[in-house]
Amino acid sequence: MRRVFLLSPAHCGGLRARMVLSPRASFALARRVQAEGAPLGEIFAFLSGLYFRGKLAYARAFAPAGGAFVITPVEGLRPLDDPIGLDRLLAYAAVDIHEADARYRGPLLRDARAVAAALDDDGDAVLLGSVATAKYVEPLLEVFGPRLVFPADFVGRGDMSRGGLLLRSADAGTELPYVPVATARRRGPRPPRLVPRARRAP
Repeated sequence: MRRVFLLSPAHCGGLRARMVLSPRASFALARRVQAEGAPLGEIFAFLSGLYFRGKLAYARAFAPAGGAFVITPVEGLRPLDDPIGLDRLLAYAAVDIHEADARYRGPLLRDARAVAAALDDDGDAVLLGSVATAKYVEPLLEVFGPRLVFPADFVGRGDMSRGGLLLRSADAGTELPYVPVATARRRGPRPPRLVPRARRAP
C-alpha cells in the first residue's frame, strides 16, 4: 500500500456524545448505536461536526481501499466503517486521550506497527489531525518516523478551517500537498479565510 490516512478522533465525552449515549435519545443515529451499532466515521462526524466531516470526506475521496483508519481512545486504529455499539462508545468516552496513557498508547502503537508493515517502502501515513500537540504526533512518529506526513495547509488553521479545507479538496478531487511531520513547521500565522464553499445541487 502506497498511502494510508490516519484520522484523529472526535471528543467522546462532550454534549453530543451524551446525546448519543442517553437511553432517552430518540434520533436515528442514537437508536442505531444502542441497537446494532453504527459506522465509526458516521458517529464521530456527528460528535465533532465540520472538522471530522471534512476528514471523513477527504479520506473517502483519496484513500485506497482499506487505507483509512480512525485513531480511537482505547482500540488503536479502527476502519472508518467499523460498527460501534453502545458498550464500545462508552469505553471511548471513559478515556481522555494522552500520549502517556497506556490504555490509549498501547493499542495505537500495536496497530500503527501493523499498518507500517503493510506500507510500501516509499509509502507514507497522512495524519489528518493536530500536529501541534504530542498526543497523536509522539506515538505515531515513533512508528512511522519520516513517513508520517500531514497537509502543509493545516499550519495556522483552526479545526473549523481545516474541516472546510478538506471538504473543498474532496469536492474538487484535488489532494493537498503533504510535508513530513518530523521536520515541518507545525505552527504559523493564520492563513486567509477560505472562499465560501459552493452549494451543491439538491
